[in-house]
Amino acid sequence: MAMIGSTTSTGISRARTDYSAMTVATALFFMWGFLTSLNDILIPHLKSIFALTNAEAALIQFAFFGSYFLFAIPGGKLVEYRGYKQTMVIGLLVAAVGAALFIPAAKLASYPLFLGALVVEAAGITFLQVSANPYVTSIGPATTASSRLNFSQAFNSLGTTIAPKIGGLFILSAALPIAVEKLKALSAPELQAYRAEQAGTVTVPYIVITAILLLLAAVLASIKLGKQAQNTVDYRPIAGFGGSILTQKWLLLGALGIFLYVGAEVSIGSFLIGYFGRPEIGNLSAAAAATYVGYYWGGAMTGRFIGSAILQKVRTGTLLGVCALLAVLLVVASMLTTGHTAMWTILAVGLFNSIMFPSIFTLGLAGLGELTSKGSSLMVQAIVGGALIPLVYGKLADGIGYQHAFIVPALCYVYIAVYGFLASRRSLMTDPLAGAQAENF
Repeated sequence: MAMIGSTTSTGISRARTDYSAMTVATALFFMWGFLTSLNDILIPHLKSIFALTNAEAALIQFAFFGSYFLFAIPGGKLVEYRGYKQTMVIGLLVAAVGAALFIPAAKLASYPLFLGALVVEAAGITFLQVSANPYVTSIGPATTASSRLNFSQAFNSLGTTIAPKIGGLFILSAALPIAVEKLKALSAPELQAYRAEQAGTVTVPYIVITAILLLLAAVLASIKLGKQAQNTVDYRPIAGFGGSILTQKWLLLGALGIFLYVGAEVSIGSFLIGYFGRPEIGNLSAAAAATYVGYYWGGAMTGRFIGSAILQKVRTGTLLGVCALLAVLLVVASMLTTGHTAMWTILAVGLFNSIMFPSIFTLGLAGLGELTSKGSSLMVQAIVGGALIPLVYGKLADGIGYQHAFIVPALCYVYIAVYGFLASRRSLMTDPLAGAQAENF
């Protein structure tokens, strides 16, 4: 089918997608998905080593996603002055430094140093998010931007699906945790030695991760992407900027949607291992439960491949609203049941999470023109929901249990459903990304 040209904020008509650029960007989506999902393994692992409460263990996600808030605006500035490609290379290098810091953190058995390493790693991923997300929307027709972003996000979900299995195999299975009561009986030197030994299981995986990130940075630096990825003023995403994103209602509502979506998704994924370990739910060991976490993220991967096709025919807002509504029903079902029913209904939420982030992202950025880069920075800043909402969930879970605390993500999905259905009513004349067209991406 013939492609219909589109005009980006740079004024350049994109008649068809740059597939070589899509391939590179999709590899980056995979890698940061892998790193993000490894946090779900770190939470139970470090919780047992340092005898943390749920709220204290949630600081892992607070450090990781809080970094998005701190570095999203600097990342946007970096895109403005250095271009998409150089920002992505810098992001990979910074993430590699963060991954390397896990090695001394494990040797010293220092929880604060682990948190610091996560901040640095996430700073690099933030630079990738700020540059790669709008880059994917800019390398083809605007009418199929949501479909392209969903396709790339599907590989992000492939990374999140694989990571729990690998983390469970190389980190959790290698660990030999002891009961909290026995920890308290250890002398200070014995406790430090135990913690260093157990924390050491992350060393080899993170050495490998550091090497892969450095390799990706070298490969990306050596290849030539499209002109929109280069550092020239004509292709800077906010060249000629004039105006304020604070006047953009749908951008602000979308940013809140990103905040709540990431918070809900991370709250569920972060505590699935603990939830499945409860006697009334699954009574599983941490290593066994880690395998099931892969199904949660695997559902998101499957849903994104399916959603990429559906979004060729269905309005983005409509599909977003339907998926969020079904997520609400599944979370509530898990809250009201026990055993395998409670397990599989909460795991199924992953399938309907699938299209939420890219759909909210494209709906929020639709029609921003020269404001696109600043809007993208705001949307990435909103990922801080993954830092704050899990803290709320963890504190509530400490008081009323994992199951009842799921009311927190349920309420988040309610807002997203409302946002999606309202967004679907926007005029297609002013928001071409809200409606699907029949072209291939």
